[in-house]
Amino acid sequence: MTEVLSPVSCKVNNVFIHVTDLKRAAEWYSKLLGLPAPKQVESPVYNLPVTGDTGLTLDNHAFDPAFVFSPSKHPVFNFLVTDVDETYRFMKDNNITIVREIERIGEVAFFNFEDEDGNVLMICNC
Repeated sequence: MTEVLSPVSCKVNNVFIHVTDLKRAAEWYSKLLGLPAPKQVESPVYNLPVTGDTGLTLDNHAFDPAFVFSPSKHPVFNFLVTDVDETYRFMKDNNITIVREIERIGEVAFFNFEDEDGNVLMICNC
Protein backbone atom coordinates (compact mmCIF):
# COMPACT_ATOMS: atom_id res chain seq x y z
CA MET A 1 0.00 0.00 0.00
CA THR A 2 1.34 3.41 -0.88
CA GLU A 3 1.65 6.05 1.79
CA VAL A 4 -0.70 8.98 1.27
CA LEU A 5 -0.01 12.40 2.70
CA SER A 6 -2.94 13.53 4.84
CA PRO A 7 -3.62 16.39 7.23
CA VAL A 8 -5.44 13.90 9.51
CA SER A 9 -3.26 12.52 12.28
CA CYS A 10 -3.23 8.74 12.61
CA LYS A 11 -4.30 8.96 16.25
CA VAL A 12 -7.64 8.78 18.05
CA ASN A 13 -7.90 11.88 20.23
CA ASN A 14 -11.20 11.47 22.03
CA VAL A 15 -14.21 9.15 22.23
CA PHE A 16 -17.68 10.57 22.91
CA ILE A 17 -20.42 8.62 24.66
CA HIS A 18 -23.88 10.13 24.28
CA VAL A 19 -25.90 10.11 27.50
CA THR A 20 -29.24 11.41 28.76
CA ASP A 21 -28.33 12.37 32.35
CA LEU A 22 -24.79 13.76 32.50
CA LYS A 23 -24.39 13.75 36.30
CA ARG A 24 -25.71 10.21 36.66
CA ALA A 25 -23.54 9.00 33.77
CA ALA A 26 -20.42 10.70 35.20
CA GLU A 27 -21.00 8.93 38.53
CA TRP A 28 -21.70 5.57 36.83
CA TYR A 29 -18.62 5.69 34.60
CA SER A 30 -16.43 6.91 37.47
CA LYS A 31 -17.50 3.91 39.54
CA LEU A 32 -17.01 1.55 36.58
CA LEU A 33 -13.46 2.81 36.01
CA GLY A 34 -12.48 3.07 39.68
CA LEU A 35 -12.21 6.86 39.52
CA PRO A 36 -13.05 9.25 42.35
CA ALA A 37 -16.64 10.50 42.36
CA PRO A 38 -16.90 13.59 40.16
CA LYS A 39 -16.86 16.84 42.15
CA GLN A 40 -18.41 19.04 39.50
CA VAL A 41 -20.37 18.03 36.43
CA GLU A 42 -21.55 20.81 34.14
CA SER A 43 -23.56 20.31 30.97
CA PRO A 44 -23.08 19.66 28.08
CA VAL A 45 -19.97 17.46 28.49
CA TYR A 46 -17.95 15.74 31.19
CA ASN A 47 -14.39 14.61 30.47
CA LEU A 48 -13.53 11.51 32.47
CA PRO A 49 -9.98 11.71 33.86
CA VAL A 50 -8.70 8.62 32.03
CA THR A 51 -5.06 7.74 31.49
CA GLY A 52 -3.38 7.43 28.11
CA ASP A 53 -3.55 9.52 24.98
CA THR A 54 -7.24 9.07 24.14
CA GLY A 55 -9.83 11.01 26.11
CA LEU A 56 -13.32 9.84 27.09
CA THR A 57 -16.11 12.42 27.09
CA LEU A 58 -19.74 12.02 28.16
CA ASP A 59 -22.03 14.30 26.14
CA ASN A 60 -25.69 15.10 26.87
CA HIS A 61 -26.14 17.51 23.92
CA ALA A 62 -27.80 20.11 26.16
CA PHE A 63 -27.01 22.87 23.66
CA ASP A 64 -28.25 20.92 20.63
CA PRO A 65 -32.08 20.99 20.67
CA ALA A 66 -32.29 19.04 17.39
CA PHE A 67 -30.33 16.10 18.80
CA VAL A 68 -32.33 12.88 19.24
CA PHE A 69 -30.71 10.41 21.62
CA SER A 70 -30.26 6.92 20.25
CA PRO A 71 -28.03 4.54 22.23
CA SER A 72 -25.23 2.79 20.37
CA LYS A 73 -26.16 -0.89 20.05
CA HIS A 74 -22.70 -1.88 18.80
CA PRO A 75 -19.47 -1.14 20.66
CA VAL A 76 -17.27 1.41 18.92
CA PHE A 77 -14.37 0.94 21.34
CA ASN A 78 -13.35 -1.33 24.19
CA PHE A 79 -12.03 -0.92 27.70
CA LEU A 80 -8.75 -2.79 28.15
CA VAL A 81 -8.50 -5.22 31.07
CA THR A 82 -5.94 -7.79 32.16
CA ASP A 83 -8.46 -10.30 33.56
CA VAL A 84 -11.72 -10.66 31.63
CA ASP A 85 -13.19 -13.15 34.11
CA GLU A 86 -12.55 -10.89 37.12
CA THR A 87 -14.05 -7.94 35.21
CA TYR A 88 -17.09 -10.02 34.26
CA ARG A 89 -17.67 -10.88 37.95
CA PHE A 90 -17.27 -7.18 38.86
CA MET A 91 -19.92 -6.26 36.29
CA LYS A 92 -22.33 -8.94 37.55
CA ASP A 93 -21.72 -7.94 41.20
CA ASN A 94 -22.61 -4.34 40.28
CA ASN A 95 -25.76 -5.31 38.36
CA ILE A 96 -24.38 -4.15 35.02
CA THR A 97 -26.26 -5.70 32.10
CA ILE A 98 -24.18 -8.13 30.07
CA VAL A 99 -25.41 -8.27 26.47
CA ARG A 100 -22.82 -10.66 25.04
CA GLU A 101 -21.23 -13.35 27.15
CA ILE A 102 -17.47 -13.88 27.29
CA GLU A 103 -16.06 -15.12 24.01
CA ARG A 104 -12.56 -16.52 23.65
CA ILE A 105 -10.61 -16.64 20.42
CA GLY A 106 -7.13 -17.94 21.13
CA GLU A 107 -5.60 -15.58 23.70
CA VAL A 108 -8.26 -12.91 23.09
CA ALA A 109 -11.27 -12.74 25.44
CA PHE A 110 -14.06 -10.16 25.39
CA PHE A 111 -17.68 -9.46 26.31
CA ASN A 112 -20.19 -6.65 25.79
CA PHE A 113 -22.26 -4.76 28.35
CA GLU A 114 -24.65 -1.80 28.52
CA ASP A 115 -24.32 1.48 30.34
CA GLU A 116 -27.37 3.01 32.03
CA ASP A 117 -28.45 4.67 28.74
CA GLY A 118 -28.33 1.41 26.79
CA ASN A 119 -25.04 2.14 25.00
CA VAL A 120 -23.24 -1.13 24.28
CA LEU A 121 -19.56 -1.17 25.27
CA MET A 122 -16.90 -3.86 25.18
CA ILE A 123 -14.38 -5.29 27.63
CA CYS A 124 -11.34 -6.94 26.01
CA ASN A 125 -7.98 -8.24 27.20
CA CYS A 126 -6.04 -6.82 24.22
